[in-house]
Amino acid sequence: MTLLFHLRNLIALLVISFMKPGSKNSLRPSRLGLFLMQIMGLWMTNKIVIAQPIHADARALLKHHAEVFESPGPEPLSPTDLAKHCSNAHALMAFMTERIDEAFLAHCPELRIIAGALKGYNNIDIAACSSRGIYVTVVPDLLTEPTAELALGLMISVARKFGPGDRHVRSGAFEGWRPRFYGGSLVRSTVVMIGAGAVGCAIMRMLQGFDCTKLYVDKRTLAYDREQDLGCEAANLDDALMRGDFVVLGLHLTPLNHHYVDRAFIDKMKPGSFLINPARGSLVDERAVIEALESGHLAGYAADTFEMEDWALAARPDRIPNGLLTSEKTVLTPHIGSAVTDVRIAIEVSAAHSINEALAGRMPETAVNKDSLAMIP
Repeated sequence: MTLLFHLRNLIALLVISFMKPGSKNSLRPSRLGLFLMQIMGLWMTNKIVIAQPIHADARALLKHHAEVFESPGPEPLSPTDLAKHCSNAHALMAFMTERIDEAFLAHCPELRIIAGALKGYNNIDIAACSSRGIYVTVVPDLLTEPTAELALGLMISVARKFGPGDRHVRSGAFEGWRPRFYGGSLVRSTVVMIGAGAVGCAIMRMLQGFDCTKLYVDKRTLAYDREQDLGCEAANLDDALMRGDFVVLGLHLTPLNHHYVDRAFIDKMKPGSFLINPARGSLVDERAVIEALESGHLAGYAADTFEMEDWALAARPDRIPNGLLTSEKTVLTPHIGSAVTDVRIAIEVSAAHSINEALAGRMPETAVNKDSLAMIP
């Protein structure tokens, strides 16, 4: 390597070392850090592409280290435009809206890192990135709490008929109490958690104030002490579905669980129960859900994610089915599981730190493919 390369990377490491606390979940450069950044500007050759607009705290961590292109958003760049901007880029901050596959990577010979401002990464071909020596990083834990919080909101909203009630009031037809909009309740209900990972456990913990019976279905059984802390018990799928008033999905999307919730799954659910999906859209066969809502077998469906979002699936639908949009039994939110301002800033800052680490020649701590890669030169 050239002496210039080593000098630039050394200064980048010093800049990171002299960061000081700034606003919540962020770091700001000290005076010495700013001075080093000015020196480093003499040797900046890296380019960073940010595929969606980010907050100023995260942007500040990157703009002194490299040339930065930031998409104006909020609509995603077309695959062609993204590939064009990344053709000479060394780092990409990616979101749910980007599809990273072999065809895309073929246009990006200089990429060293794809930093996902996300937790689930089924829109990124990890094997293809690893084969090209590209780190893929995620943000593993910052999305857990807000996603779990939203799941509880979806459960209460769909059971208590918030949507129809809100529309009734806004229509001008409300003239005071009437015997309408009777629904279900979380209190003393039976909740089935499909998947007892970080989000699933957070949901069960947050349910403790509702005096629920909590069952979970997972290939791995939680430790006894953990079950006691959460007040939950393991169950087999068929038994849990027959008992559950609410069935909540907490799974990652994989090729093996596409349409995990299909007609056969729904038929096993307790009549009049609610299905909640804060996880991934394509876990659910949305057409099967519509049929069950129309027949009355499902009392309601609440979702924050949809099949049309799963960019990695070539056969994904291009829109949400009309039957979900028009049903009075659905509550649908626009993928806002992590849409808490402080959380989003922290997610972007984490992704920015990963980029800086990789461009400085260090292995990012949150790389999901670090076992497949040696240190990037």
